[in-house]
Amino acid sequence: MTILRDIILLIIGFAVLVQSAKLFVNASVDIAKRLRIPNMVIGLTIVAMGTSAPEAIISVSAAISGSSDLAIANVIGSNIFNLLFIVGFCALIYPISVKLKAISRDYWVSVGATVLLLIMVLFLGDAIPRWGGGIMLAGFFVYMVVVVRKAVKARDGEGETGFTAEDAVVGDVNKMPKPLWKCICLAILGAALIVGGGQLIVTSATSLALAIGITQRIVGLTIVAMGTSLPELVTTLIACRKGEGEFALGFIIGSSIFNIMFVLGLAGLIAPLAIGGSVRYDMFVLTAGTLAFFLFAYSSKRVVRLEGLMMVLMYLGYMVWVVL
Repeated sequence: MTILRDIILLIIGFAVLVQSAKLFVNASVDIAKRLRIPNMVIGLTIVAMGTSAPEAIISVSAAISGSSDLAIANVIGSNIFNLLFIVGFCALIYPISVKLKAISRDYWVSVGATVLLLIMVLFLGDAIPRWGGGIMLAGFFVYMVVVVRKAVKARDGEGETGFTAEDAVVGDVNKMPKPLWKCICLAILGAALIVGGGQLIVTSATSLALAIGITQRIVGLTIVAMGTSLPELVTTLIACRKGEGEFALGFIIGSSIFNIMFVLGLAGLIAPLAIGGSVRYDMFVLTAGTLAFFLFAYSSKRVVRLEGLMMVLMYLGYMVWVVL
């Protein structure tokens, strides 16, 4: 009975999280439009962060409650799911063209963030200390300053493809935004629901792990990681359907950067992140997934269906290994 209750609460938490993240993103985009913030800046900041809000809330909540295994497993699991399953699944449906110039800078920042986390996991003993979280958080803010400055400079060239990040999430970029006061109220409501949904997921996932005798790491790498990546999956599918493969890939890369540098950085500042022996294996899988993405994207400037199938199979094989 307890297990059934935890499963129901977990599903409710995911439903609240996905809908509240969408509400928060839509309201934030409308606020940005009212304040005349350029579309490119909206896409690179508000939309990317908004769709990664579930990972942030769950990992921070887990760190506060002392469940650091869940915090770090959620981020690593989400990034592996993003890079292997989401990109692979989308390539199976819509082969993805890659404009290397459009994603090159962000891809190498993502590689740097992954390598930095790998070094910390391998050489900092049993936990990533608070100063490690501080380094990741500082790196994220430096990256965001660079992104926003370049986006503002490039805003005169915006609209060449007719597709922007808010088009993927909101659907109609030409609609008139709501009054500012209403947008602010909706953003606050969305943020509050995100926090509530995240807390519900952490509580029920931890209880479920204890009830069925599995570790928080497994729950974080599987159920929680997949559930919190639903916004990225939906947005990436829409982008691929519109033929904007470089945006889809750039969005996944940006989400991975945000998850490692901001989410883990903030969680690590709150409490040292415990590193179990299995986390090291997970980081090797994440690094391998990042390199596989590099090989497929840079070899032929396309991610074709066969490569997409290979990525999905890699992810499914990893999931079997994690569970068994």
